[in-house]
Amino acid sequence: MLMIRLARFGAKKKPFYRVVVIEKERARNGRNLEVVGHYNPLTHPAQVQLQHDRITHWTKAGAQVSDTVARLLKNNPPPAA
Repeated sequence: MLMIRLARFGAKKKPFYRVVVIEKERARNGRNLEVVGHYNPLTHPAQVQLQHDRITHWTKAGAQVSDTVARLLKNNPPPAA
Protein backbone atom coordinates (compact mmCIF):
# COMPACT_ATOMS: atom_id res chain seq x y z
CA MET A 1 0.00 0.00 0.00
CA LEU A 2 1.22 3.49 -0.83
CA MET A 3 1.21 6.44 1.55
CA ILE A 4 1.72 10.16 1.10
CA ARG A 5 3.55 11.25 4.24
CA LEU A 6 6.38 13.40 5.59
CA ALA A 7 10.06 12.44 5.51
CA ARG A 8 12.29 14.39 7.91
CA PHE A 9 15.46 16.09 6.72
CA GLY A 10 17.60 18.91 8.06
CA ALA A 11 19.85 19.22 11.06
CA LYS A 12 19.25 18.53 14.72
CA LYS A 13 16.60 20.94 16.09
CA LYS A 14 16.12 22.37 12.55
CA PRO A 15 13.70 20.02 10.83
CA PHE A 16 12.71 20.30 7.20
CA TYR A 17 10.24 17.88 5.67
CA ARG A 18 9.59 16.48 2.21
CA VAL A 19 6.12 15.26 1.29
CA VAL A 20 6.78 11.89 -0.33
CA VAL A 21 4.94 8.97 -1.89
CA ILE A 22 6.33 5.83 -0.26
CA GLU A 23 5.34 2.25 0.49
CA LYS A 24 3.70 2.10 3.91
CA GLU A 25 6.06 -0.55 5.29
CA ARG A 26 9.25 1.39 4.51
CA ALA A 27 11.19 3.43 7.07
CA ARG A 28 10.36 7.12 7.49
CA ASN A 29 13.34 8.23 5.39
CA GLY A 30 13.46 5.14 3.19
CA ARG A 31 13.54 5.13 -0.60
CA ASN A 32 10.49 6.94 -1.92
CA LEU A 33 8.71 6.82 -5.26
CA GLU A 34 8.29 10.57 -5.73
CA VAL A 35 8.72 13.84 -3.83
CA VAL A 36 5.45 15.80 -4.16
CA GLY A 37 6.16 18.75 -1.88
CA HIS A 38 8.16 20.44 0.85
CA TYR A 39 7.26 21.72 4.33
CA ASN A 40 9.41 24.02 6.47
CA PRO A 41 7.78 24.63 9.88
CA LEU A 42 10.53 26.95 11.15
CA THR A 43 9.70 29.92 8.92
CA HIS A 44 6.98 32.35 9.96
CA PRO A 45 4.51 31.61 8.49
CA ALA A 46 5.43 27.99 7.77
CA GLN A 47 6.48 27.48 4.16
CA VAL A 48 4.48 24.81 2.33
CA GLN A 49 4.97 23.86 -1.32
CA LEU A 50 2.72 21.09 -2.66
CA GLN A 51 2.29 19.66 -6.15
CA HIS A 52 -1.49 19.27 -6.00
CA ASP A 53 -1.75 17.65 -9.43
CA ARG A 54 0.72 14.89 -8.48
CA ILE A 55 -0.95 14.36 -5.09
CA THR A 56 -4.30 13.97 -6.85
CA HIS A 57 -2.71 11.51 -9.30
CA TRP A 58 -1.34 9.34 -6.49
CA THR A 59 -4.56 9.40 -4.43
CA LYS A 60 -6.50 8.27 -7.51
CA ALA A 61 -3.93 5.47 -7.90
CA GLY A 62 -4.80 4.29 -4.37
CA ALA A 63 -2.30 6.09 -2.13
CA GLN A 64 -3.52 7.02 1.33
CA VAL A 65 -2.72 10.43 2.84
CA SER A 66 -1.34 10.68 6.38
CA ASP A 67 -3.16 12.85 8.92
CA THR A 68 -0.46 15.53 8.87
CA VAL A 69 -0.37 15.76 5.08
CA ALA A 70 -4.19 15.88 5.00
CA ARG A 71 -4.05 18.87 7.36
CA LEU A 72 -1.45 20.59 5.13
CA LEU A 73 -3.66 20.00 2.09
CA LYS A 74 -6.68 21.40 3.87
CA ASN A 75 -4.82 24.55 4.98
CA ASN A 76 -3.16 25.06 1.57
CA PRO A 77 -5.74 24.51 -1.18
CA PRO A 78 -4.65 24.43 -4.82
CA PRO A 79 -4.56 27.78 -6.61
CA ALA A 80 -7.58 28.60 -8.74
CA ALA A 81 -6.94 27.97 -12.39
